[in-house]
Amino acid sequence: MILFYSASGNTEYVARTLAKTLGDECIDLLDRIKKSDFTRIYSKKPFVICTPVYVCDMPFFIRNYIKKLPFRGSREVYYVFTSGGYAGISGWSAKKLTKRKNMIYKGHAELKMPSNNIVSNAYPDTEPEECLKRIKDCTAKAAEIADTIRQHGRLRARHIFLFEKAIAVPVGYYWIRYKQPSKDFYTTDKCVGCGKCSRLCPVNNIEMYKKRPVWKAPCAHCMACISNCPFEAIEYADITQKKIKYNISKYTDMTKLRKSQTRR
Repeated sequence: MILFYSASGNTEYVARTLAKTLGDECIDLLDRIKKSDFTRIYSKKPFVICTPVYVCDMPFFIRNYIKKLPFRGSREVYYVFTSGGYAGISGWSAKKLTKRKNMIYKGHAELKMPSNNIVSNAYPDTEPEECLKRIKDCTAKAAEIADTIRQHGRLRARHIFLFEKAIAVPVGYYWIRYKQPSKDFYTTDKCVGCGKCSRLCPVNNIEMYKKRPVWKAPCAHCMACISNCPFEAIEYADITQKKIKYNISKYTDMTKLRKSQTRR
């Protein structure tokens, strides 16, 4: 059973590629997270949880959701993380979380995908050629990951050092609490009030008022709103106007992948 959350399509692409290769089911956790739906999930096959990495760790809303989600059937859990290049302490967090649930941690993989964090000048845009290269590389790595899972092997990634944990835990807490404001998001005249941004917000931070989105708090800075706006009508302060609004659908046919995925 492949479970995933994805904001700009990177993690969904990996999850559905794994599901297609393994002939397994694939569940998008977005609606479950938004509705606090903790209906148990059953699978005879190992669980594979695919998530992006925010602030060097698993997104807080995914961690909180997985903590409460009842798993039935298989006790084996794999994790696959997508990031712009550094997965931080995600593997360590995943291992702790799995042990708390009295399940068997089967390791994790870290995949480098195009960066989508365009609301900060600290992260440069990923050039189109580099985007294509990263997606191609991850497609090949997904096949290797699937082979390991099929054989019930263990995924092995780099060692997570103690100093990374010592830095990432307090910095992550501070960053999530104080450095992810939503007040700087706004819409331009291109906005038609379709409400897609509100439907895609995993923390229910966006409300529609007079056919325009209004951002509240807390914000996860997941980029789902700005990356998926069909009219590219969402901006952030004066940072994003000249930046490419990344979404994986600009580089690969996600609709085709969803339809071709084997469902059971």
